[in-house]
Amino acid sequence: MLELKKCGSCLLPETYETIEFDKAGVCNVCRNKEVRDEKIDWTSRKKQLDELIERHRGKHDYDCIIPFSGGKDSTYTLLYLMREYKIKPLVVRFDHGFMRDTLIENNTRTFKKLGVDVLNFTPNWRVVKRLMLESLKRKGDFCWHCHTGIFSYPMHIAIKFEVPLVFWGEPSSEYTQYYDYADDEIERVDETRFNKFVNLGITAEDMEGMISGDFALDPRDLKPYTYPAARDLNRIRYQSVCLGSYIPWDVKKNVELIQRELGWKGEQVEGMPWEEYPYEKIECFMQGTRDYIKYLKRGYSRVSQMVALDLRNGRISKERGQELVDQYEGRKPPSLELFLEYVGLTEAEFNDVVTQTVVAPHQPDFNKNEWAPKTWDFDNWFREDEDSRGIRPNL
Repeated sequence: MLELKKCGSCLLPETYETIEFDKAGVCNVCRNKEVRDEKIDWTSRKKQLDELIERHRGKHDYDCIIPFSGGKDSTYTLLYLMREYKIKPLVVRFDHGFMRDTLIENNTRTFKKLGVDVLNFTPNWRVVKRLMLESLKRKGDFCWHCHTGIFSYPMHIAIKFEVPLVFWGEPSSEYTQYYDYADDEIERVDETRFNKFVNLGITAEDMEGMISGDFALDPRDLKPYTYPAARDLNRIRYQSVCLGSYIPWDVKKNVELIQRELGWKGEQVEGMPWEEYPYEKIECFMQGTRDYIKYLKRGYSRVSQMVALDLRNGRISKERGQELVDQYEGRKPPSLELFLEYVGLTEAEFNDVVTQTVVAPHQPDFNKNEWAPKTWDFDNWFREDEDSRGIRPNL
């Protein structure tokens, strides 16, 4: 297999999204971290946050909306804003269909301990399956419904409740270069960002045209995945921002805080080192399959991303980081079997689809048959009856 060029500092490969290397062989994500630590005036940013919250406090039924998955970042965002500012938020949760028992327990404990109003939305499962199959075929990423729903549905709720302030958690600048700390701008979670990388270049209108020919679709089923009209958002003078644009984001410290204050529990995730990263992406039992697809397409998975983050923060040696990457990446996740049942593909058909989206110069090895171990809760994950598997008309 071809050896990919890697960052000399964090080990991310050349197939990583938005990556570029300088003359020293260091990637732009690492250089961005240097800007964040050395040049951003975080005291000034915190004052901007103070002012933003006070401008909206008490003006509407809720001071803000907090989109919430129950993972480490949204849990920390909710805890921080409530403890630091004593706000009244509306928590909005988009249920993508793959929430795990531990996550649900964490969410229930968090909501009750903090005392918040929660609005939960679960989309049509049959439509979700068809969307997963189409986005897999088009982009080699079956998570279109999750990407778009999580970022668009809360904005519809903002309009419906006329709550203009929306707080997200971690800024994308922590992991990619779609936005740059060097610009010294607050990252706006708006339609520009949505179309830049959230929706994979496929709008809900596009998706309707792609699937309506073989699927009995009610166009209203796609509204949760449609970004609201600018005129409606501008009418409420919305502001949709990342908390991590105003305060330094430290994943490890954030996790320690939510564990201590809220009893938040981590979880085993397929394909991840369970001891090192029990807090990463626990909110979805399909995460292992998503990471496996990324590995096949690009030659790395989430292990590389977490190792890179730890290397930038001086928490791990390169030798140990490479050891984790070599040991854990590329193993088939047990959830792949469930996914193939959901969308009605054989593994050979799945491999053929993924092959069409491989990012050069990576060359995947589909003959590697090492399986990742099952997580303790694997048998609890939703499995369809045989007569419900695959894509069927939404009658």
